[in-house]
Amino acid sequence: MGLERSSVFIGGEFVRPHGTDRVDVVESSTEDPLGSYVGGNQRDIDAAVKAARHALPSWSRTDAADRADALDRFAQALLVRANETARLVSQENGMPIMLSNRANGATPARLLSYYAGLIRAGAAEEVRPSLLGDTIVRREPVGVIAAISPWNYPQSLAVMKIAPALAAGNTVILKASPEAALDAYVLADAAIEAGLPAGILNIVPGGRASGEHLVAHPGVDKVSFTGSTAAGRSIGEVCGRLIRPVSLELGGKSAAIVLDDVDLDIFAQNIMRASLANNGQTCYASTRILAPSSRYREVVDAVTDVAAGLTVGDPLDEATEIGPLVTAEHRARVLGYIAVGRASQARLMTGGGVPREHSRGFYVEPTVFADVRSTDVIAREEIFGPVLSIIEYDSAEEAVRLANDSDYGLGGTVWSSDEERAVDIARRVKTGSVGINDYVLDLGSPFGGVKSSGIGRELGPEALEGYTVLKSIYRYSAASASPTLLPAD
Repeated sequence: MGLERSSVFIGGEFVRPHGTDRVDVVESSTEDPLGSYVGGNQRDIDAAVKAARHALPSWSRTDAADRADALDRFAQALLVRANETARLVSQENGMPIMLSNRANGATPARLLSYYAGLIRAGAAEEVRPSLLGDTIVRREPVGVIAAISPWNYPQSLAVMKIAPALAAGNTVILKASPEAALDAYVLADAAIEAGLPAGILNIVPGGRASGEHLVAHPGVDKVSFTGSTAAGRSIGEVCGRLIRPVSLELGGKSAAIVLDDVDLDIFAQNIMRASLANNGQTCYASTRILAPSSRYREVVDAVTDVAAGLTVGDPLDEATEIGPLVTAEHRARVLGYIAVGRASQARLMTGGGVPREHSRGFYVEPTVFADVRSTDVIAREEIFGPVLSIIEYDSAEEAVRLANDSDYGLGGTVWSSDEERAVDIARRVKTGSVGINDYVLDLGSPFGGVKSSGIGRELGPEALEGYTVLKSIYRYSAASASPTLLPAD
């Protein structure tokens, strides 16, 4: 065994959990033991919520400059660990190391520093003139935040919640995904090194029962969840009944609209990042490729050539572009979708199975289907693996209709040599974000979905606003009151 963890992080220290089940973690590329941890149970969630509530009054009253300093120290502590963290995540979920260095090494620190900068420059209150005097409009923290993060980009997605929540003066309980529990301890190690006040960040890895208990806990004031649409629906139902604020960043089946004036060289250069990043284990990936009839064969050939030419291998090798999937169970799910595609009228252009040279590890070949119908299962359901579906269309209007003909609306791309035309098409797609000739998240702009892809936004100033509540304090001034506005007798 490698990395062993036998505690949970509550109240600023590692404590022995009430849970007793030890969970073994295997390396996704070799299936060899990677480490183990002891997951928390409902009593550990109770303890974490209690610690967060105890820390809330002091942290919420802490001056913004002091909170910003704490976030900067946290960022520096994560940066010191960046290389080791990126490597660990790649071993856990198969993410190619070149991507993991950014997503799990550098990005969490950048997020913490970004929100530190926002609260240094911002103000918690503004005074607005009113007809009866003036009004203090005040932003206050929501309270105790239940943050539930997934396994696919575990560090960055966790900190996308932690950074704005702490910046706004909230306290946090992070329920880490079982598949990415080992790297969650890095956040705890860094929090201790940074000297974060006890109880403002608590981390409990655990399964579904722990998550359900946390979501419904009476001591929680808001839930922030990233994960599957099915789980998001259940969480939304609980929060709706409790009238509890919730943000949900859920699944996707995003469309890449390839227009007839596309520059195929740029398309071939960037489509992998937009559609197959992290081995297809990316919620916003453009996995439906909509190709114009006039250039359909060219687009099919380009996508096929890109997929077939990708380097599949050890995620710790810097040359690797496609690594393994996270678990054997997830690989079986993806292969099941491929079998459904092969049984349909669609043409398998490349891939379609497990690479011969990778009999160990949870690998799936980059797979492309052409002649897919928009009603096909592989065109409608989120596969979350390296599988692309190419759908033909006749006009730009039909392309927009096909893009919008989905239960999801998280990401998407438009590919054209005419940027103005591409932006016009992007405005017509019902989705939360669209990339023009590429897709790269902007940490300073809001990210989230519509329809079954969720509610609420992460990133940018909008995320910070999502962890505050507004209070209006009306100040009456007799000198400025207008008699015509006073109540009639």
